[in-house]
Amino acid sequence: MELLFRDDPYLKSCRARVTDSSSAGVRFDRTIFYPEGGGQPGDTGLMRLSSGAEVNIIDAQKHGDDDQDVLHLLAADSPVPDIGEEVELQIDWERRHRLMRMHTSLHLLCSLVEGDVTGGQISDGKGRLDFNLPEGAPDKTWLTENLNDLVRRAVPVSVIWASDEELDNTPELVRTMSVKPPRGSGRVRMLQIEGVDLQPCGGTHVSNTSEIGRLEVGKIENKGRQNRRINLRFASQEAGS
Repeated sequence: MELLFRDDPYLKSCRARVTDSSSAGVRFDRTIFYPEGGGQPGDTGLMRLSSGAEVNIIDAQKHGDDDQDVLHLLAADSPVPDIGEEVELQIDWERRHRLMRMHTSLHLLCSLVEGDVTGGQISDGKGRLDFNLPEGAPDKTWLTENLNDLVRRAVPVSVIWASDEELDNTPELVRTMSVKPPRGSGRVRMLQIEGVDLQPCGGTHVSNTSEIGRLEVGKIENKGRQNRRINLRFASQEAGS
């Protein structure tokens, strides 16, 4: 399956051919739908059949253990397309863009906090990271000011690739304690915020920090002797937040 979102997360629609179809979900030869993973929710949207009928896609998930295979879950009692049928896929772009903005925001947060990441979650309009911080968490006001400074600086964001060997030689780039980057293909996808952050990531992101908008640090919670949960949200009230 061709994962179009990996090369262009700004694609809103595409044509695709059905390769597998059942009440459990639909698979295609290509997709723009990001499947749930790495703390980021799966995309939602719709599928337009050759008949013109529109079917809601309520989630996208990895199919089995194959990162290249995405299962598109349909709303209950939806018509199921035929194998071989060509359809149009369309994501809920407004929701996707909010998730892209928040995911990139969490990378900014990670760049400001010295500590291994023990967990994280991205939601529509908010997100969180858990850190191993023996000395305690940074000041909330300081974090908020510095996050928004990085947003105002309009820092370019891009995807680069590192070899397995390069990652082995720079283990400090892997900040997550519980989730390790996929290995075995010879290269690893890296998210680079120029001069700010560089680490493995398979999610979707904005191309410039200026797209994020103003951020607020919410609660900083104790989740264990050394574990601190830092909650983040968009400052403006938006649909879905």
